[in-house]
Amino acid sequence: MQYDPIKKNLGNVFNKLPVLRKLFYVLLDLLLLRTWHIKKVIRSWKKKYKHETHILDAGSGFGQYSYYLSKQSSNWHITGVDVKSGRVKFRYADLTSYTRDSAYDLILSVDVMEHIEEDVLVFQNFYQSLKNGGMLLISTPSDMGGSDVHSDHEHSFIDEHVRDGYNIIDIEDKLKFVGFSKVEAKYSYGKPGKISWKLSMKWPVLMLNTSKLFYVILPFYYIVAYPFSYLLNYLDVNLKHESGTGLIIKAYK
Repeated sequence: MQYDPIKKNLGNVFNKLPVLRKLFYVLLDLLLLRTWHIKKVIRSWKKKYKHETHILDAGSGFGQYSYYLSKQSSNWHITGVDVKSGRVKFRYADLTSYTRDSAYDLILSVDVMEHIEEDVLVFQNFYQSLKNGGMLLISTPSDMGGSDVHSDHEHSFIDEHVRDGYNIIDIEDKLKFVGFSKVEAKYSYGKPGKISWKLSMKWPVLMLNTSKLFYVILPFYYIVAYPFSYLLNYLDVNLKHESGTGLIIKAYK
């Protein structure tokens, strides 16, 4: 299953005009459940950071999180980095070698670590780049069905992943090993989120991989499917899950 080409094609369309890019960000915010979880954490975190603040969007992708963060406060300075030059609007960098000593109050890493083999090295760089008291916020698939893998014999829905998902204890231990003093991890994409993800992401991407005709049909599909996804996303963000296919991790230096 090729997920990256679909993202690249969409990016090429919406990058043509600033108004289209902003529309794209709105659509991503509505559709991606992980965005709901990330924004909830940031809304809570920002209460303590009304002064001058430096933030690293580590793996900025299309730039939607950098754009969102830039709107939160005129005192926030955001640096976005990505290893894929076609999607970089800020700075090209490889997270396995990118460090800035004690430079950032917040580092955001959304859907990045599942693509990087040398994860402990990246965690070390994040730790070194944070100020004392700073927070690392990670969203990544879990090993409980993340990447739509439910057994050792299945393959990831997304070919570009180097790991199907993290064990919640394993990623906590790795972060503590590199020096983080406090790590809080919780499951996302519980029962409501799993259904929403299939409705809003998996099935549309499968259709788009089948035929480009579905680019025309897709808006009509979402008119029907999105109200259900919206309700399921709301439930996923506001309920506590004993398990889930995603993880939200907060690690403090």
